[in-house]
Amino acid sequence: MPLDHAKGAALLGQEEANAVAAVVASRSLFRYKGDHAAGTVAEFERSACQALGAPFGVAVANGTAALRCALAALGVGSGDEVIIPAFTFIATVNAVVAAGAVPVFAEVDDTLGLDPADLERHITDRTAAVIVVHLENAAADLDALLPIATRHDVPVIEDTAQAFGATYHGRALGTFGALGAFSLQQDKNITAGEGGLVVSGDERLYLRATRYSDQGGQFVTSYMSERGDELTEPFAGENLRMGELAGAVAGVQLARLPEVLRRMRANKARILDVIEEAPGLVRRRLVDPEGDGGSSITWFLRDAATAKRFAALLREEGIPAAQMYRGRPVYLTPAVVARRTAAGHYPTARQYGPGLCPRTEALVGRSLIVPVGVTYSEADCEQVGTTVRKLAEQHLS
Repeated sequence: MPLDHAKGAALLGQEEANAVAAVVASRSLFRYKGDHAAGTVAEFERSACQALGAPFGVAVANGTAALRCALAALGVGSGDEVIIPAFTFIATVNAVVAAGAVPVFAEVDDTLGLDPADLERHITDRTAAVIVVHLENAAADLDALLPIATRHDVPVIEDTAQAFGATYHGRALGTFGALGAFSLQQDKNITAGEGGLVVSGDERLYLRATRYSDQGGQFVTSYMSERGDELTEPFAGENLRMGELAGAVAGVQLARLPEVLRRMRANKARILDVIEEAPGLVRRRLVDPEGDGGSSITWFLRDAATAKRFAALLREEGIPAAQMYRGRPVYLTPAVVARRTAAGHYPTARQYGPGLCPRTEALVGRSLIVPVGVTYSEADCEQVGTTVRKLAEQHLS
């Protein structure tokens, strides 16, 4: 039977079902229908802020929506440049393009986060924001990155879609920059199927993000009330709200988060104890090992061909293994290379293609990721560790 490497989804059960049933029974599936203060979305927002240590937060439809709202809160728009890591999920790029801004790709280092040594050379007077991505539950090098952004007065958005609950020096990721964006998609630490969250320590940015998610705050409810009176400047927005059904599931899952992280961290430690120092495998550098969410193990092998072969060998033995994003930087996605949107050609003189970030291409090409499941038994961890070590000794020595 295949190993189930699900995260929060592995613990979905009767509590989530009961929470959804209660919302259906209330006949108030829209968060602004009925008692606003008692709704599941509002309660999830309050609980999430408390769990993360964030003063302000708004729940939205998904992680991409969270990035959209964060960019809108900062006023990022047409012609602005946003620096993002060359290795990330396509949503990071899409959110920038949807805002009318231009993605500027910077190298990643062996943390798989933005390389501080490459960030500064991309900052210009057109740079409106930097998006720091915390990939697969592990922090980018914030101690090095944040001072660079601060020195240039460029705000930082933390793309924390894959790191809900992971920490850096004991503080939740997503709470260091101007805004943090989280995802509750099916594969994330906690899930509502789809869902997102934007947090900030700046009340005005929070209000702008909230307003943007709710038709610019000018949505008129069925009771003829309006939102957004906290701000004086009306602006157009989108409908990126979270509904009460998703809020119900998210609230139950949030309560499970400490257990999800505890299990993943324990299982990862068990697997690594078995593998020890296997030949040919160099682990991804963690700037804060204690804060790692524990959802996977990433290694770098000697070259891309070896990494692909080794991943295939592991899969043949029943171990889930792959090259994240096929071992390619995000700017090699066909739509990005072609600078093509649904409306046609994207208006930028920047060229995207092979060789743009050569160090990233070389690094991620030889990467290999093995996920760690919440429900792994000790025998499962032993199987993963023993298989990785055996194959490394046979094929990488």
